Amino acid sequence: MESPILPDFSADSSSAAHGAAGFPQPDAASPDAAPQPGAARRLVILISGRGSNMQALVEACRAEGWPAQIAAVIGSRPDAAGLAWASAQGIPTHAVSHKDFATREAFDAALSAAIEPYRPDYVLLAGFMRVLTPGFVARYAGRLVNIHPSLLPAFPGLHTHAQAIATGVRVHGCTVHFVTPLLDHGPIIAQGCVPVLADDTPEALAERVLQVEHQAYPAAARWLAEGRVSLLPDHRVDVSGNPPRLFMLESPR
Repeated sequence: MESPILPDFSADSSSAAHGAAGFPQPDAASPDAAPQPGAARRLVILISGRGSNMQALVEACRAEGWPAQIAAVIGSRPDAAGLAWASAQGIPTHAVSHKDFATREAFDAALSAAIEPYRPDYVLLAGFMRVLTPGFVARYAGRLVNIHPSLLPAFPGLHTHAQAIATGVRVHGCTVHFVTPLLDHGPIIAQGCVPVLADDTPEALAERVLQVEHQAYPAAARWLAEGRVSLLPDHRVDVSGNPPRLFMLESPR
């Protein structure tokens, strides 16, 4: 297997390290920042709730034989249903409750302390409902990936399905992207789209988008595990072999 080309978020030296136009530089103190050639990639997944995307990632990794290991699942809530599911699969789990910390920085420090023993090649956010500090993002620069329930750059933030219906767009979906300090931005790895129907509610649209999330995120994670993802000089993502990177729901219902 070829050595992966990790995204270099410091490619534009004229950009501010954490500005809207720039990307964070990897933390030089973080050990083993680059996956080793030929080794199974170690993936740590962060969740806050039932973890349906986490389940899709775990199941696809096992069924498709990715060169990867789900090293741990960590939740921001001790009662997150996804932790019980992951534990039942034999995956190490931890809870780091944000309610136990007075500041975001203190929470992120504890979160990093829970992550680091697993020496992750990638940290995958799967319904992780906490805004991460620039320091945390910089520590895992090029290794931190999120899935957002909209076709970014449209509808960052919360209530994306209601926003889609309210603005009258005919297509909605999800985006798998590298995380940068600017919320719900960053180089796009893959997207999934679904039609917005005339009688849609936010709940019905969310359920449809979730189906295509379960296609797009496992595909993107597999490309990462296979070392196929690189970043172009203009901060767009390239995936070797040029696989389809737009996923569409086969049925509108």
